[in-house]
Amino acid sequence: MPELTPSTREAARRIGISETALRKAEGSGRIAREPDGRWDIDKTRRRLVETADPHRSPLANGGSAAGAEGTPYARLKVAQLALKVEAQRLSLDENKRRLLDVAEANATIDEIAGAMRDALLNWPARVSGLIAAELGIDPHLLQTVLQGHITDLLSEAADRFDPPGLGDRAANP
Repeated sequence: MPELTPSTREAARRIGISETALRKAEGSGRIAREPDGRWDIDKTRRRLVETADPHRSPLANGGSAAGAEGTPYARLKVAQLALKVEAQRLSLDENKRRLLDVAEANATIDEIAGAMRDALLNWPARVSGLIAAELGIDPHLLQTVLQGHITDLLSEAADRFDPPGLGDRAANP
C-alpha cells in the first residue's frame, strides 16, 4: 500500500530533502501530487531520483555511486559531456593544424602530380641527346622511344591511381 501524506513538510522529511527543494521540484514540473492532493512518498522519491542532477542532488545516486549512472538525466549529462569533449578535441586539432581541408589537400595533390607529369614528359627531350651521344645512335629515334615508354608509364599510373568510374561517382552523386 502506498505511503501517502497531505503535508509537503512531512513528504520532504520522509524523502530526505528540504521542503523548499520539494516545492521547487513541484513548481518546475519534475514531480506532482496525487489527484486527491496528497503526496505518494515512493512515487515522488522515484521521480526525484530519475530527474535529479547527479552533480547537485544528494538523491541523484540513490544512496550509492552506481545508482546515478542509470538515471535518464545522468545518462543525458554523460552524453552531453562526451559531445563537449569531442568538440574541444576537434577544435584543438584544428588549432594545431592536424586537420586538413579536403579540397585544399586535393588541389595540392593535383598540383604536385601535374608537376611530376610535366617533368617526366620533358625528360626525354632533355637527356636524349646526351644518351644518344654516349651510345652512338640517332638522338631523335632515342627521344621518340623514351617518350613512348614515359607515356605508357604515365597511362599505367593514371589507371592505377584514378580507376574508371571513380570520377563518375563524384560527378553524379
